Amino acid sequence: MRTKFLAGVVGAAMTLGGTALAQGAAAPAKVAATKAPAVAAKGKAEATWWGHAAFIIRSPGGAVIAIDPWLTNPKAPQGAAQPEALDAILLTHGHFDHVGEAKALAQKTGAKVFGSFELINLLGLPEAQAVGANAGGTFQVKDVTLHLVEAVHSSSYAADPKSAPQYAGAPLGYVLEMANGPTLYHAGDTGPFEGMSLIATQFKPTVALLPIGGHFTMGPAEAAQAVRLLKVKSVIPMHYGTFPLLQGTPEALTGELKKLRSTAKVVTPEPGAATAL
Repeated sequence: MRTKFLAGVVGAAMTLGGTALAQGAAAPAKVAATKAPAVAAKGKAEATWWGHAAFIIRSPGGAVIAIDPWLTNPKAPQGAAQPEALDAILLTHGHFDHVGEAKALAQKTGAKVFGSFELINLLGLPEAQAVGANAGGTFQVKDVTLHLVEAVHSSSYAADPKSAPQYAGAPLGYVLEMANGPTLYHAGDTGPFEGMSLIATQFKPTVALLPIGGHFTMGPAEAAQAVRLLKVKSVIPMHYGTFPLLQGTPEALTGELKKLRSTAKVVTPEPGAATAL
């Protein structure tokens, strides 16, 4: 069943014009540096969505952090240059559509790669760049304090898509506390869970990046409940529309939030466009 599942997802990605790369493979020619990526305004916090669950975060203090960098996904900005400099790469779990080009980016930029202990061991990174941890871990990247938190999903990794995937530890979410800036929560792939209320109490995030596509993650109705638990002011939807199975939409999320009488704002950036946080 696992083999059929992976084959179906990869096939869907290719149908939509994306290529489900072998994890850790070098970036293909389609992302040649023909257009400059969005650059954060000095002293501001910004998030640039690269489609699916991939984001580049820039903090007020100049930290540049990639999250789940599948930068060649079908919704990625066409012709945009991949980042030349990164301070950290955060991986929520081991599936190909989240690990993406992490290894190639780490090799190019020298960035440290954070993820579950088991996943980081499977990636075979240089020791100086490998940060294997688990929920509860806290790390400092320039002016950003990273907190690893739980997620409700599965996680496996295969360096070669033709081989059987291996267990890659527990899935994770990340809270990014920025000095003199906002607190951002990237949920990774997950359904809603009561622990989100603890994330709200402990970290008080102001912006949440939440999956809304359904099938493998929560859909719009469940994401609205997550917003309620997290008490965030803004939500940026992700992990939708990449494959035919991911049918949730930002409009549906907005409707579900209205049913809950939530005042949270749904922010829907275009891929490649920087969004002020």
